[in-house]
Amino acid sequence: MSLNIKPLADRVLVEPAPAETKTASGIIIPDNAKEKPQKGTVVAVGTGKKDEPLTVKVGDTVLYSKYGGTELKLEGNDYLMMRESDILAII
Repeated sequence: MSLNIKPLADRVLVEPAPAETKTASGIIIPDNAKEKPQKGTVVAVGTGKKDEPLTVKVGDTVLYSKYGGTELKLEGNDYLMMRESDILAII
């Protein structure tokens, strides 16, 4: 998959994981009760700041803050553009 977008500086483009449709016990979650996922895959990264290289790389699965990032729709898919500081962990 090749996107025609290159994040600038310390920004990262993340493809959010799909929202859970079932609980661990097997209860189906209706669409209006689904929570926004906080996990996704890094699709593109910027070059970093002058004295701060980026830690994440394309393909990493990351956890990010609940309200972090700006939602984008590119080529029919949903993405989040966020600063690397909004990313909490690499899993």
